[in-house]
Amino acid sequence: MDFDFNMESNWGKKAADRQKDYKRFLHRANKKHVLKQLPELTDEAFKSVDCLQCAQCCKNYSPRFKTPDIKRISKQLKMRESEFIDTYLNVDLEGDFVVKSTPCPFLGSDNYCGIYDDRPSDCRRFPYTDEDVLLKRPQLTLKNSTFCPITYYVLERLLENK
Repeated sequence: MDFDFNMESNWGKKAADRQKDYKRFLHRANKKHVLKQLPELTDEAFKSVDCLQCAQCCKNYSPRFKTPDIKRISKQLKMRESEFIDTYLNVDLEGDFVVKSTPCPFLGSDNYCGIYDDRPSDCRRFPYTDEDVLLKRPQLTLKNSTFCPITYYVLERLLENK
């Protein structure tokens, strides 16, 4: 698949149109076969997509901030943990700490992350295309495919290779 995020501006519509196909694939997939392909497909995707041109994950969604994330980031920012929480975080419906506002307060106008070296685990792992989360949490994968070109790329390649 030849994929250029900048040129293929309609990938989001294609991903939306393919949700049933993705859902069916994720449900029926040979898990061992898929997991074996994920590292290579994810590497390909990251070579084809410039996240700094996109940053939709940071502009529209929040990672979960776990206790180790809060400790690490507040230390880097030279803030008390309680001050960091009060300043930047809320508790969502599932009881997780998430950013109070979007875009993420740590996202710069150049789409660089102001806490990149200390970013939350969810940010480090996103979009989960090189791990079993892709299969274990199909609803998350489907949602991610609608705003993340990496997820779209990997799902499209998996469908080609089935």
